[in-house]
Parts: sequence; structure tokens; C-alpha cells
Amino acid sequence: MTTEDTYVSYEAFGAVGDGVADDLPAICATHEHANAHGLSVRSRPDATYHLGGRALTAKIATDTDWNTSRFIIDDTQVEDHRAPLFVVCSLLAPEQLSIDRLVRDQRQVAARPQRDCHVFVENANKRIYIRKGLNQNNGVPQHDVFILRRDGSVEGDIDWNYDAITRIEARPIDEQPLVVRGGVFGTLANRMRQDIGYNYWARNIEITRSNTEIADGIHYVVGETQYGHPYRGFLSAKQCANITMRNCFATAHKIYSTIGSAGLPVNMGSYDLHANDVVNLRLLGCRMNGILDRTRWGVIASNHCKNILLEDCVFSRMDTHMGVSGTYTIRRCQLGHMGLNAIGRGTLLVEDSTLYGRAMVNLRGDYGSTWEGDVIIRNSRWIPACGDPVQPHLIGAVNDGTHDFGYPCSLPREVVIDGLFVDDSHHPEGYEGMYLFADPDGAREPGQELPPPAERPFPYRPGQQVRVRGLTTASGKPARLSPNAELAKRIAVIEEPA
Repeated sequence: MTTEDTYVSYEAFGAVGDGVADDLPAICATHEHANAHGLSVRSRPDATYHLGGRALTAKIATDTDWNTSRFIIDDTQVEDHRAPLFVVCSLLAPEQLSIDRLVRDQRQVAARPQRDCHVFVENANKRIYIRKGLNQNNGVPQHDVFILRRDGSVEGDIDWNYDAITRIEARPIDEQPLVVRGGVFGTLANRMRQDIGYNYWARNIEITRSNTEIADGIHYVVGETQYGHPYRGFLSAKQCANITMRNCFATAHKIYSTIGSAGLPVNMGSYDLHANDVVNLRLLGCRMNGILDRTRWGVIASNHCKNILLEDCVFSRMDTHMGVSGTYTIRRCQLGHMGLNAIGRGTLLVEDSTLYGRAMVNLRGDYGSTWEGDVIIRNSRWIPACGDPVQPHLIGAVNDGTHDFGYPCSLPREVVIDGLFVDDSHHPEGYEGMYLFADPDGAREPGQELPPPAERPFPYRPGQQVRVRGLTTASGKPARLSPNAELAKRIAVIEEPA
């Protein structure tokens, strides 16, 4: 068999590649043939493929090399704005599993799948992540994702207790990795107008196959106007395991506003990278431009993921909306004006990185500002609020104990600072130094009186201690613990020699 016999081109199925003709039907047919015959797909390097507005989705189940080919995505007029253009999927059929109950951190179950599987379990009788604020809602059903090995062992800590499981899905994990490489994609942005509520767009590359790598792709967004609605993520991984995005270039989107669920104006989050229910997510060498540009939304978001690694990335922010557990690692990265956001449990590590957020680690107040576990900051640099004159709080937190988020909330058990420079050279008048923690009671309406802590129905637990070594500031002023006097009395600060 020659090399040419192992791959198929879009032109073989009628693609023109002139940037004018709609090549999406030919692209869909090419991948259908490749999937059926176990062939890889290779595009023409000098081609420009136009992906029209029809509601068609190309299913990618074999290695695909888009090299330097260009793809035009015109979102000004489409049949279905929720339909993905490509889905990277497995050809393996789902498995039937029976699991009646689970307990937190359970390491073994009785079920024995035929293959290692990505498993999704849900208890619809309990709701969690009951959001507070302008995007308030009634939460989502309690659920977990994990890898279940053939011997019944579990990878990915079980986060919740399940006295009942009302839904279970098991997707086999392909043993061989699948790689989708290259491609320069340009999206002519939607001009959708809807004054109330969100209407998320896809028109993207969706990844549902475990053991997949997306490498060397480039995505630009052009043509944004006064009106538009948000995108879920051009690269969007969901309900799968072992996903790598390597050396990809993303574009931040213009910020639009709408009327949120609280009946008040709210900015709409629009993402270029997104992950839901992924176990083991790695972003390596991915980047974007303009990480300090406040007119653009943060480029990435995730929900319900386990074990996230960012390494050598340059982003305007990293965010875990509805939780991450296990490990959450930021290494040799730059994070811009929207900073590092976190909710969840486990170990959050920031290492050899530069961050520009208003807080160095912002524990999201709309989900309870909870981190159960440790935060470690090592050999890093923080420029609060991109250098604007603000009062810096290393750990941002807002939780006054009056809202039920569906779970108990707490500050990190331990914060370890081992080498950190804080550039607080620009600061407000009367500045007396940075705080390690914000005041969790601080975000109140003018004149709003809070009951004493003992009378609040959902108390916010303080952490235990902060260990500090090698913390220096541009102002020369030492760090203080918190403007909340009660919190300052309850958390121990241990100074260690540098």
C-alpha cells in the first residue's frame, strides 16, 4: 500500500477550496468515507475551504491533518447556530453499566466494563452549584465524571455522595490516540440580536472522543459589530477523558450585554476554548493576543472537570465555573486582566507564572467562593488589576453565609506562598499593604445589615493557615491577613525563612 492509500483528501469528494464554493458537504462526505475505511484525512495546504451556513456536521473519527489550509466560517446567516461544524467522536458504542450508589472519594466499584470508560453519573434528586447574582439560577443536578478501568478502579476523585443514581453513561476510551492537526479558521461573527437572555452559538469543533489531541490550530474572529451573541467555544470538549490542546491560537470575543435572570443588565461570557465534564484536560503552549484588553472576554471556561493542567500558555484568564477537583495546575503561564478563577477541591498550584487579575486567585462568589484543599503559589509574579491603583487581595472571596449553593463552602485549608513578587507600586492613597484574603462579607448593598456569623444559615468556613516564604512587594509594605477582623483572628500565618 502506498502512502496515498492511507489518507483521503476533500478534493476527492468534490471540494473546490477556492474560498467561495460551499465545501462543507464534501468535507462531511470525506470524513464519512475515511471513518468507514480507517483512513486519515489530509487537506490541500494551499486551499481555502468555505464552510457554508447549512446545518451539517462532519464527524471526525480518524487522524486529520489540516496543515496550512484555511477555513472560512460565515456566521452572518446560518440554518442552526447550535450545530457544530466538526465533531471529533469515537466509533465505539456506549457500554451498559449498573452502579447503584457512590460515596465521596470511592476508589473501586463492582462494575467491570469491557473497556476503560469515561463514566458520567447523576442524581437528579439533588441540585448543586445554585448560582447567586445577576445570572442566578436553581443549580444543576448533582453529577460526577470519572474514568472507570476494566478492573473496577476509579480515576478522578468522586466529589459527592450518591444514595441514588438516576442516570449513568459509559463511553469507552479508544486505546489509540487521535490527532487533529493544523488549520487556520476564520469566523465572521454572528450579528444576532436578542435583548433578554443568552443564546449560545456553536459553529465550532466539538470533541467527545477520549484520548484526543488538537494541535497547531489557529482561530480568528472578525466582523464583530454592535450586536452579537456569545459562543460556547470554538474548541469545545465535553464528556470525555485525556484531552490535549497543544500549540493552539485562540481569539477573545467582544463583550456584549443582555438582561440576565435577575432582570438586570449583565455581560455575556463568550469563549474560544471550553471544556465540560472532562477528566484530565491539558492545555500546552496555547496562546492568544491582547491578554490585557478589557474590551474582550476571557478566552476559556470549564465546568465539572477533573485534573486540569495549563503549561506555557498565554491567556486573558483561566476559569473553572462549576468546579474542578483533583489537581488544578498553572505552570509557566501568563494570565491577563480576568486572571485565575477557581471553584472546587484538591490542590491548586500556580508555579513560575505571571498573573494580572484583580485577585491573584479569585474564588468565584457566584458559586460560593469555595476551595476545599490547598493553594500553592511558587516562584511567581502578580501585577494586581494590570497595574491599576487598587487594594490588592491575593485570594478573592465573597460569601456572607446567607445563600445555599447546594454544598458547604470554605476558604482553602492551607495557602502556601513560596516565592512571590507583588507589583503594588501603583496603589491608592493611604495604602498600607496588600491583604492575603479579601473580606468575604464585603460585597453588600449600601446600608445592608448582615446578621452576626452565628446566625447565618450557611456558614462560610475559614481556612486554617498560611505559610509564607519569599513574599516581596514593590511598595515594600508587608502583607496583612484580611480586612475582616474575625477572619484575621482565625487563620494562622506562619513565616518561614527564605
